[in-house]
Amino acid sequence: MIKPVVLQCLPSSAAEARRIAVRLGIETDEIAIHTFPDGEIRVAVGPAASVTIIHASLDWPNDKLLALLFASEALRRSGARRLVLVAPYLCYMRQDAAFRPGEAISQRVVGGLLSDAFDRIVTIDAHLHRTTDIREVFPGIDADNLSAMPVIAEALRMTGFDPATVIVGPDSESEAWVSDLAGRLGLPYLAARKTRRGDRSVDIELPDPDAVAGRSVLLVDDLVSSGGTLAACARALAAAGAKTVDAIITHALFPPATMDEFARAGIRSVRSTSSVSHPTNAFALDALLAAALQNELGWAEPKDSNP
Repeated sequence: MIKPVVLQCLPSSAAEARRIAVRLGIETDEIAIHTFPDGEIRVAVGPAASVTIIHASLDWPNDKLLALLFASEALRRSGARRLVLVAPYLCYMRQDAAFRPGEAISQRVVGGLLSDAFDRIVTIDAHLHRTTDIREVFPGIDADNLSAMPVIAEALRMTGFDPATVIVGPDSESEAWVSDLAGRLGLPYLAARKTRRGDRSVDIELPDPDAVAGRSVLLVDDLVSSGGTLAACARALAAAGAKTVDAIITHALFPPATMDEFARAGIRSVRSTSSVSHPTNAFALDALLAAALQNELGWAEPKDSNP
């Protein structure tokens, strides 16, 4: 008999998936991926459940996206009635428009692929620009864009922080996360102005340098890949007289070796959430994700028939 709910995962997400499954009281299986000498892959899923949840954080996404499509096909054919993708980091959300002639709009393409394969998408702090609602990316299915800020705020309250801290975002796009965290902690905040010169070159201007002089700073961003923006902002903060600079990131995509550059820029510590497995992980997201998935347990319960 098919089980009501099960959680499956790509190999790179196994540890986080198991923690979520324990919180939900359900079983978990790891999806097997075999790579052939020519680069093609073979995907084998575990036994399907009526509601099957797949956990796959989509850093280094290209092979993972194909594996998810193959897994979806296998699970549907095996009897899964509802497929839920939990992607704490959701790839290809930045390009929501064509900025040069001939460019593909990757957000639209990936949104369409995943909408066709799944019935619900759950992600955290999706890197959206002009798109204001995650449901615009996934028309026709359920979609949730959770915030990591409550988890981060609670962890900071538990460990303690300098009450004179200023929370700073490196650009205008970070203001939503920065203002949310500042409000939860009762701290002032500001968002810097960024001018991008290239993938790894940016200029940062602080709107009010005096606001950080002699004070501790929490530098908060949703996504760090090359690290150039974070380092440039740290240098601007040091030049403005910040006492200390510590960084908090939702999605840590940068190579661990970049930590040396951060240190040279004056960043004392870097902490990230568990959305992507990384040496800087400090804020676990399994409780947040498990809470968002609780309703899937009820969805799978058999309904009483009329007498």
